[in-house]
Amino acid sequence: MDYSKTLNLPQTEFAMRANLPQKEPNILKEWEDIDIYKKALEKNKGKTPFILHDGPPYANGDIHLGHTLNKILKDMINKYKTMRGFYAPYVPGWDTHGLPIELQALKKLGIKVHDVSTIEFRNMCRDYALEQVERQKEQFKRLGVIGDWENPYLTLSPEFEAKQIEIFGDMAQKGYIYKGLKPVYWCPSCETALAEAEIEYDDETSNSIYVKFRLLDDKGLFKDLGVNLNNIYYVIWTTTTWTLPANLAICLGPDFDYVLAKFNEEVYIVAKELLENVKKAAKLEGEEILATFKGYELEGQVCHHPFFDRESLIIVGEHVTLESGTGCVHTAPGHGEEDFYIGQKYGLEVLNPVDGKGRFTELAGKYAGLTYKEGNKAILQDLRESNMLLAEEKITHSYPHCWRCKNPIIFRATEQWFASIEGFRKSAIEAIKEVKWIPEWGEDRIESMVAERGDWCISRQRTWGVPIPIFYCEECGKELVDKNIIYHVAEIFRQKGSNAWFELEAKDLLPEGTKCGCGSDKFRKETDIMDVWFDSGSSHVGVLETRDELSWPADLYIEGNDQYRGWFQSSLLTSVATREKAPYKMVITHGMVVDGEGRKMSKSLGNGIDPLDVIKEYGADVLRLWVSSADYKSDVRMSKDILKQLSEVYRKIRNTARFLLGNLYDFNPDTDMVDYEEMNELDKWALLKLQHLIKDVTDAYENYEFHILYHDIHNFCVVDMSNFYLDIIKDRLYTERPDSKERRAAQTVLWTILDALVKMIAPVLSFTADEIWKYMPKSKNNNFESVHLADWPEVVEKYVDKELENRWDNVQRIRGEVLKALEMARVNKIIGHSLNAKVQIFAEGETYNFLNEIRNYLETVFIVSKVELIEGINKAPENAYKGEEIKELAVLVSQADGEKCERCWVYSETVGRSKEHPTLCARCLEVVKSL
Repeated sequence: MDYSKTLNLPQTEFAMRANLPQKEPNILKEWEDIDIYKKALEKNKGKTPFILHDGPPYANGDIHLGHTLNKILKDMINKYKTMRGFYAPYVPGWDTHGLPIELQALKKLGIKVHDVSTIEFRNMCRDYALEQVERQKEQFKRLGVIGDWENPYLTLSPEFEAKQIEIFGDMAQKGYIYKGLKPVYWCPSCETALAEAEIEYDDETSNSIYVKFRLLDDKGLFKDLGVNLNNIYYVIWTTTTWTLPANLAICLGPDFDYVLAKFNEEVYIVAKELLENVKKAAKLEGEEILATFKGYELEGQVCHHPFFDRESLIIVGEHVTLESGTGCVHTAPGHGEEDFYIGQKYGLEVLNPVDGKGRFTELAGKYAGLTYKEGNKAILQDLRESNMLLAEEKITHSYPHCWRCKNPIIFRATEQWFASIEGFRKSAIEAIKEVKWIPEWGEDRIESMVAERGDWCISRQRTWGVPIPIFYCEECGKELVDKNIIYHVAEIFRQKGSNAWFELEAKDLLPEGTKCGCGSDKFRKETDIMDVWFDSGSSHVGVLETRDELSWPADLYIEGNDQYRGWFQSSLLTSVATREKAPYKMVITHGMVVDGEGRKMSKSLGNGIDPLDVIKEYGADVLRLWVSSADYKSDVRMSKDILKQLSEVYRKIRNTARFLLGNLYDFNPDTDMVDYEEMNELDKWALLKLQHLIKDVTDAYENYEFHILYHDIHNFCVVDMSNFYLDIIKDRLYTERPDSKERRAAQTVLWTILDALVKMIAPVLSFTADEIWKYMPKSKNNNFESVHLADWPEVVEKYVDKELENRWDNVQRIRGEVLKALEMARVNKIIGHSLNAKVQIFAEGETYNFLNEIRNYLETVFIVSKVELIEGINKAPENAYKGEEIKELAVLVSQADGEKCERCWVYSETVGRSKEHPTLCARCLEVVKSL
């Protein structure tokens, strides 16, 4: 007789190898064919909305692991919320303006920006950006991310640009927009101003110099010291030699002590606490302290500039520190924010002798025409020759660089458009407190940034972007800043796009009859464009308020931790300025992706990993598993070894599902389910463990603690299922009658577990879950086209039995001791497979009583042929295994009596008693006869 027909052999394709790289594209096609995104929305329409607003990635180049981490996190959240019954639309977006796209368009076409007209160049940039959007879109979809890919938001779309212009108009009406001459971050390579969020810090080696400023006027303070003023010098310290041509003052700390220290014939004025540092740098020895003064006492004195025929005023400011230098701070109002503000207080000129390309202008005198780097060398040489250089050193320090071209930036005063933060800073800080921040320290971080930041420079001297909608009177030069006019421009952009600014004359962009206060009706247009952070920072209005399926404010923003100074902040500022409220209810931040050793990934280190290569080798689900496995709140590690480990974890989860699915081929959940009350304790225990898993996994999703659910699901599959429950019930599944209550009860548990498990892994292992769903038997009430359209599993309280749990925890403890004894017997060649074994258990006290209560389960739980329970541990022979954790237990393992049943592999003395089936035991004989 062919006994295999009574065994449950795998019957589906799912039992074969995963082959994710080949299978996943087919599943993606199925999702597209049924329009799974639209169906998920229709299913939950009218229910509580959950809006995760997508921070727009930059439309430039292939996606990297940072994109992968971010997009998969968002997708996991949206899929979970959808299965929980929320109406969760997801509109992905792209940041499509800015310098990198300009540079790439120029590079691709092999032209220079002035080779074509402005409109032609902008169209080239647009076309390049749209190409990149399509490229990245397909890559994001390949990750298994479900969303409204047919209608993403683009910052270059006319509707978005119009909304952005309206935000600008709202801020202008409230007086938050102004034009001013102030020092800003400036990139000489890109020839444009930069926002703080566009700055990266990297090490730079600079000259650290101590420069003497000869005293001209002591205001009579030193007249009794008997020292010639020509021999008294204030000593400043700087690492930006090139800024000295713009020096107009020396700033002291008002309450610091300053000494007049005489060395030979010269007297140097420095902060008392920093005198030793100065001596060491200048290799000075032996000084005579002539006098000590507070900084405020020296205010108003005048020095001579070290190489220009110009004065330098002694002033005081609270920003001066004693952390380094001399305590006498070189002050150039045209080259630094603090210098600018203190200069305003003292009425100093905002002198900027450096042009947009980083070259000195005529204002720099003899240095005109030199780049600022060339100026460093020339100025340093002149200081040496004039004996105004007291000391010089080389230092390596952190210095700001442009995040686009990676070159060092400079500070230079230019006329720019600014958003005044002071007007709504307090409101912004209050709004921050109304938001839930994950991690919690995010609140303190962004609050301190907003509290300390200066005004926002929003203008850029580039071509590809949204124009600043300001007009200037041709007669008097006054700016025309009017909300109605700005809204008029917004409507033109809505109809024609922002190219209209460059295509139309000023008169065609202005409302008919517009006049300046001076009476003129002649105007010219602003040529600067907006900072791209103003673009993306407007998305909460440009997207959430323009899409019918979305709503404002968003429930969630989730981006990398670099966005505290970027998108989180620009969105907050535009929102509070115009709507007096944050644009988000919750903000989650994740870390950066680093290699296995915690180092930043870079081409030079050769430690980068391309997510597209990972997909080709392992499939996207392994990448998704990686995202769920890490505590994303800190930096997330990735390496080839980590991928191998994850693929092994994936295999274990898949194999668990494969076993469950393979043993349900003949199970119909609508007709074959066994009531809970009719199950044995082992089956009830499995359902109990499932309830704990459902609760813990649900809590982990709710709290956005994905690494917890990763570990919970992995442990459940390996420890609770594969190593215990599934191992034990194989005998029942394979040897009982197919329709027996015992086998159907086990199948009921397997189906219940699989039905819950496939749903719980769906947000993470999206492709695998849908593949399982495709093959598993489904009830008529649960027959959705995709697992992603199914409802989330709920805890069944009647399955949660604490007494049962305690009993089976004890069973597992005892089983652990028996398994150790079996392993020792296997090593000593006493047995092979555990079914070869007869186990004698010697126990006493509570342990014996407990084992006696569950006597009928012992062979099944230990997976052995025979168990003998003997009261009295003193009866155990010397060679018996003594319990390590359970002291009142001993175990002796020997070869079981009888012969091995060919069908169930259990050793039994009943094998051979049947002439018709001599290789079967009595139990199998009864089953076979009944078939």
